[in-house]
Amino acid sequence: MDFMQLVKDRYSCKKYDGRKVEKAQLDAILEAGRAAPTAKNLQEQRIYVVQSAEGLAKIDALTPCRYGAGTVLLVAFDKENVYTYPGGRRDSGIEDAAIVATHMMLAAKAAGVESCWLNRFDPQAAAEAFGLPENEEVLMLLDLGYPAPGAGPLPMHSQRKPLEDTVVYL
Repeated sequence: MDFMQLVKDRYSCKKYDGRKVEKAQLDAILEAGRAAPTAKNLQEQRIYVVQSAEGLAKIDALTPCRYGAGTVLLVAFDKENVYTYPGGRRDSGIEDAAIVATHMMLAAKAAGVESCWLNRFDPQAAAEAFGLPENEEVLMLLDLGYPAPGAGPLPMHSQRKPLEDTVVYL
């Protein structure tokens, strides 16, 4: 599939059939995350694959937005292994984890798997529920799976502002 078509076709799936993502597809998705660029190549991302009934029950306790996905990735980063920008006011942790997650979402679509970036949950509660180390911060949850019958993009999915509304040449 053409890259721009893949980008346009990818949508936030809100209705899955409950099946776990097959290993070959999941491996390709995880590899895309591993290949993503990070500041100074620190690779501070930590990806936790949740597929067990117990793990998915924990996800359900954290958010109402699993939508029946059989696989959820918990995307975190090591706060002690980030690049701090000049001025010391921000670091690369959130942006690097977001780049990794975006690569995985696009790889999922290319592999025939739908996804949904979840941010409706308490990151600290997620870290505690899964017993993550204190040096790790949770960025997001990523639903992965196969769409249930009737699933599809929301009505406004393809509506985009014109470039001149979002881009400024300086």
